[in-house]
Amino acid sequence: MSISTPSAQSGQTAPADESIDLVGDVETHLRLAKEQPEKRPLSGPVALRLKHAVDRVIALTALLVLAPVLVAIAVAVRLSGPGPLLFVHERIGINGKPFRMWKFRSMRVGADDQLADLLRTHGRNNEPFFKVPDDPRVTRLGHWLRRWSLDELPQLWNVALGQMSLVGPRPQVHAEVALYTSREHGRLAVRPGLTGLWQISGRSALPWQHAIELDLRYVKEWSLRLDLWILFKTLGAVVNGHGAL
Repeated sequence: MSISTPSAQSGQTAPADESIDLVGDVETHLRLAKEQPEKRPLSGPVALRLKHAVDRVIALTALLVLAPVLVAIAVAVRLSGPGPLLFVHERIGINGKPFRMWKFRSMRVGADDQLADLLRTHGRNNEPFFKVPDDPRVTRLGHWLRRWSLDELPQLWNVALGQMSLVGPRPQVHAEVALYTSREHGRLAVRPGLTGLWQISGRSALPWQHAIELDLRYVKEWSLRLDLWILFKTLGAVVNGHGAL
């Protein structure tokens, strides 16, 4: 089964021959999630409050359990070269509210200054997805951290603070959000997440049109059951490593 995707610039639906196939069995679970709300006891306002509470409890527990791993990564980053231990960057959260997101530093100092040139070189400067394949700014340790998504672990603190969720669309920077069409702004209706449908369907290997369609469908068809399934599939996506940049 395939779905039509919006044009990145015009917001119009792409012709049928430009439709894309959803990866793996994502479509099956989204179809299940489209049942009427009264038939989905794991969705709705009560379930949403439960989701936020569970997010914070799991995040705080994970920070305690993973403390030795976090310390080991911190030491490795510090020894890998000059620069700060953490990369703190402003991202756009729920309802367009900005927040400061944490990551372990995986790039060389001054990497942001080189981004515009790299995006132009790869023809991605007009697309709201600022990722570059084989990014020369990433350090040797950074490649390994990104391969296993370990650079994202500090975002558990963002989840604990209520700025992010375990599952949801990935947070983007203001410059990316500024390129959204009116329809694409719908992905800001929920808290951004550590993982989501985008991440279990190919991660950064997906084109923007495919990724935004998955994010918008998650916003529309969210349920706790879908969240649990995404978390389970995330483990396989991390191990597989496909699309990690």
